[in-house]
Amino acid sequence: MITWNNLDTLTSYQELEKAARVNLAEAMTGDKGAERVKKYSVPMAEGLVYYYAAKQVDDTVLDALKKLADEAQLAEKFKALYNGEVINTGEKRLVLHHMTRGQLGDAVTADGVDKRTFYKQQQERIAEFANKVHNGEITNAAGEKFTTVVQIGIGGSDLGPRAMYLALENWAKKNGTFKMEAKFISNVDPDDAAAVLYGIDVAHSIFVLVSKSGTTLETLTNESFVKDALKNAGLDASKHMIAVTSETSPLAKSSDYLAAFFMDDYIGGRYSSTSAVGGAVLSLAFGPEVFAQFLKGAAEADKLAAEADATKNAAMLDALIGVYERNVLGYPCTAVLPYSQALSRFPAHLQQLDMESNGKSVNRFGEPVNYVTGPVIFGEPGTNGQHSFYQLLHQGTDIVPLQFVGFKKNQMDTDVVIQGSTSQQKLCANVAAQIMAFACGKADENRNKNFEGGRPSSIIIGEQVNPGALGALLAHFENKVMFQGFLWNVNSFDQEGVQLGKVLAKRVLAHETDGALKAFSDLLEI
Repeated sequence: MITWNNLDTLTSYQELEKAARVNLAEAMTGDKGAERVKKYSVPMAEGLVYYYAAKQVDDTVLDALKKLADEAQLAEKFKALYNGEVINTGEKRLVLHHMTRGQLGDAVTADGVDKRTFYKQQQERIAEFANKVHNGEITNAAGEKFTTVVQIGIGGSDLGPRAMYLALENWAKKNGTFKMEAKFISNVDPDDAAAVLYGIDVAHSIFVLVSKSGTTLETLTNESFVKDALKNAGLDASKHMIAVTSETSPLAKSSDYLAAFFMDDYIGGRYSSTSAVGGAVLSLAFGPEVFAQFLKGAAEADKLAAEADATKNAAMLDALIGVYERNVLGYPCTAVLPYSQALSRFPAHLQQLDMESNGKSVNRFGEPVNYVTGPVIFGEPGTNGQHSFYQLLHQGTDIVPLQFVGFKKNQMDTDVVIQGSTSQQKLCANVAAQIMAFACGKADENRNKNFEGGRPSSIIIGEQVNPGALGALLAHFENKVMFQGFLWNVNSFDQEGVQLGKVLAKRVLAHETDGALKAFSDLLEI
């Protein structure tokens, strides 16, 4: 029987608090450090490997973390989730994003349909539509092929698909699967839509409107912006737009769209990249086969995440170490640092995934918790970040745990040798050096040049950013966030914190304000 208990009530958590702290600088020095690198790693899907030698753990801490995973019933709770129990208690909903890429357990029926069949049908419909666009069976009014796809959405309807597109754009060009350029409009700031529209040929563009409810203010505002641009160009907007929405939304059967593809309430926006939300734009941009490879990588990662032994389950172990750093060691932030330009927007996606999921101060029963929960997530690609905020990471007053991601090969297979090494070798040399610099530091009598070290990091290493590896990487972090939510006993699948601002904004626009809200509205000339 599954029980939902607060973290600080678990016996294993109290044992973890008592475990001796690891001196990371000492542990990572010399041969001891080399042995740790060999010992502390877990294979992931698609050839990725999670290395955690530079984390502040040893066998004693790991034993305590395994006990915590067992007492918190992490594997059982994941099983309950993928078998269709109501895990999103705040909204009384199932949580089914894993089912968009595979079925881990029992068949799940909701809304009168088998959900795995439903998601597969949407993927098949998207694939058929994308192929017709690519083959010239679906064209603009002049019978000409569409060359650009533009996604209109915000939050999870933008961040994930945008990050995935950018991650695979160069790979697709190199491997001959690049079909259409993709652009994204998200911000209600008119400069966002205008910049995209001025930079494309609208006559040869197809627009994907993504809104589950069909009522999202920013998205519908940007849709109107796009429709005006199409009208001004003498074009019929209904021949240039498709919708990704729920079957019950006003967009579902509207003649304003060439086609509508469906999602449902069981997939949160930040978990929707493997649903029709990501499927439409990625299939149009790269072809359905590439999107299928992406789903396969995610599905393989999900299977590994079902492993009960935390030391063999990279996502679960990553989550456990993160909770240890946050709740026992007291570190408030985590930096995500991919050493790959392809992953330039991946930290932004993970920021929403993590902070919108676990930025909670009450447990799943609405009771205040007496411990900290989700950390602040931020990051940039290396080596750019090294010349930006790494100063604080190395010598600042806060210790910030680091999650590096690195790949042995670049995507374009083009490089140059400068001073005896290639650019890719220089990139990889930098990430290896940073891990050790953070862990071990450097003593110097000049305090301004002294590095204390003891700053923990992990790294996920793969061969190359390709569709399968990207899917596996995405699912790893989705599952990590899920496991951490289980540990903190919070609901990782609602986001009430985004609602209040929306309500007040509607009041401002309706001129139903007083006090300071009216004063700020007047300052902005609303």
